[in-house]
Amino acid sequence: MDRIIIRGGNPLRGEVTVSGAKNAALPLLTATLLASGQHSIAGVPKLRDITTMRALLEHLGCETTFTDDFCINTKNIQSNEAPYHMVKTMRASFLVLGPLLARFHRARVSLPGGCAIGVRPVDIHLKALETMGVSIAIDMGYVNASCKKLKGARLSFDIPTVGGTENVMMAASLADGVTTIVNAAREPEIVELAQALKKMGARISGEGSDTITIEGVKELNPLVHTLMPDRIEAGTFMVAAGITGGDITIKNCPLPYMESVVEKLREAGLSIEECGDTARVRRNDSLIPVEVKTLPYPGFPTDMQAQIMALATRAPGSSVIRETIFENRFTHVAELERMGADIRVEQDSAIVTGVDRLRGAPVMATDLRASASLVLAGLAAEGTTTVSRVYHLDRGYENLENKLKSMGADIYREKE
Repeated sequence: MDRIIIRGGNPLRGEVTVSGAKNAALPLLTATLLASGQHSIAGVPKLRDITTMRALLEHLGCETTFTDDFCINTKNIQSNEAPYHMVKTMRASFLVLGPLLARFHRARVSLPGGCAIGVRPVDIHLKALETMGVSIAIDMGYVNASCKKLKGARLSFDIPTVGGTENVMMAASLADGVTTIVNAAREPEIVELAQALKKMGARISGEGSDTITIEGVKELNPLVHTLMPDRIEAGTFMVAAGITGGDITIKNCPLPYMESVVEKLREAGLSIEECGDTARVRRNDSLIPVEVKTLPYPGFPTDMQAQIMALATRAPGSSVIRETIFENRFTHVAELERMGADIRVEQDSAIVTGVDRLRGAPVMATDLRASASLVLAGLAAEGTTTVSRVYHLDRGYENLENKLKSMGADIYREKE
């Protein structure tokens, strides 16, 4: 198992390029199951979660290669089962359910796992698919689903769900009739999936709004697509510039999808200059306390909550960070406190009182975004920080330590 060692105190300076979006890549990879043939997706990041999805696709019978582009041949699918040992490590594996049902009318998929950040039930996915004519039984931790043919339906989600919206969009693309999703998720990754499906021949409208309409077609074509950049990685680099007092240029930055993050970081005292897909981020003066509330898109993303908390530890005064999406997403608080942070948790809120300095310490990552927050804190801390269990980090950040090193960070990876 690897760990990351950081000697803090260096302001970051230089340029960095954002990788492709993990949360967009995973549903696109499952969408290739909808059409027989050779698919190609450019810009897919080399991450642990992508490796897991690749292994799952190969288990189903796909042939894959992954050098510059991710190429998938879905002609000879041999299995409709996504086993527990693959799905337990990554929740996005559950997204094979909709495509398998749409193309083969049968699927057996383990209930999912992933980061331990709270309850994320899949009953919304299952109820929606039942409305579309799917028979579902849960047996020994597996969802056994079958149908004669998916049927279009009008579905209204109680709460917006990204995974549920994605699963239904993919299933409905090959269903008989029209499917309407009311209270659909609006995230940029939903828009990316819709655009990819339309390249394959799907008929979709309304993506990016709370109502999406899908008119089913008889068949889809193989996908050739270039992936959008990762807005969470871009936001993490912005925080890295702010917490170190640096001055960096971020290239391939998806600024149109980052308005809530950019606005809040400007409130926190960062200067962010936008020019096309490039952002210059620097901190000239002291940081400023902020109030943050995580919300579904276009609100402030829960995936940036841990990072902005790390930033708030260095802002004089008190910041209030409220987490409304996942109930267990403050696990990084105890680790930040080990580094000298002053944080008090009250129900769904964390009150962060800025401190004069953070001190390097041995800390342990508990989930993907918590890992990033500890790396960020380590960049700003006095002395040496050792971040253990960085396999969480490798699930969502491509080559993070080398990207930070290229901008002047004293950071490296070693075996524990």
